[in-house]
Amino acid sequence: MARDLPVTGVEQFFGEDEIIVSKTDLKGRLMYCNDVFLRIAGYTEAECVGQPHSMIRHPHMPRCVFKLLWEHIEAGDEIFAYVVNRCKNGDHYWVLAHVTPSRARNGQIVGYHSNRRVPDRGILENTIQPLYQKLLAEEQRQSDRKLGLQESMAMVHRMLEEHGMPYDKFVATLKNAA
Repeated sequence: MARDLPVTGVEQFFGEDEIIVSKTDLKGRLMYCNDVFLRIAGYTEAECVGQPHSMIRHPHMPRCVFKLLWEHIEAGDEIFAYVVNRCKNGDHYWVLAHVTPSRARNGQIVGYHSNRRVPDRGILENTIQPLYQKLLAEEQRQSDRKLGLQESMAMVHRMLEEHGMPYDKFVATLKNAA
C-alpha cells in the first residue's frame, strides 16, 4: 500500500507541544491513532485502524532502523528512534519516536505504543539524515534486499562499537548534545 504513494519532497511540521500517538497489535496493525497522527499523516481513522503501521513508511527510511526497533520492542524493551514518515499525499514529516511494549496485567506483551515528538533539527540535519542516507545507500547498493538489510545492520553495529555504546544510549547522547 505505502509503496504505491508518491514522494513530494515537501516536509510537514507539527507543534512542539503536540504528540503523535498510535497503538498497534503484536503484528504492527494500527489499533488507535490520535488526532495529531491523523491530521499530519492526512488519513481518517477509518483508513488507519486495522492497517499496518507501515502504511506511513517513507521509502527514504532505512529498513535496518525498523529492524532494530522491532528487535527492541519484541524483546520487551523501549526504544527511541528518529523516523521519517510519509503522509497520504506524499509529503513527509520527521519525528523522534518513543516506542514501548504494551502489557497485559500478567506482563505479557499485547501490543505496542508509540509517542512521537518534534525532533531536534540540529541533530536531525547534522547526524541522523547523513547517517540514514548512508544506511539507505548501502541497502540499495545490494541486489538482494535481504543482503542489503544485513549490510546496513552491520554498518549500524560497527558505528555503535566505534562509539562504545548500545543504540539507546547513542540516541540519548545525541539528545543530550543538543
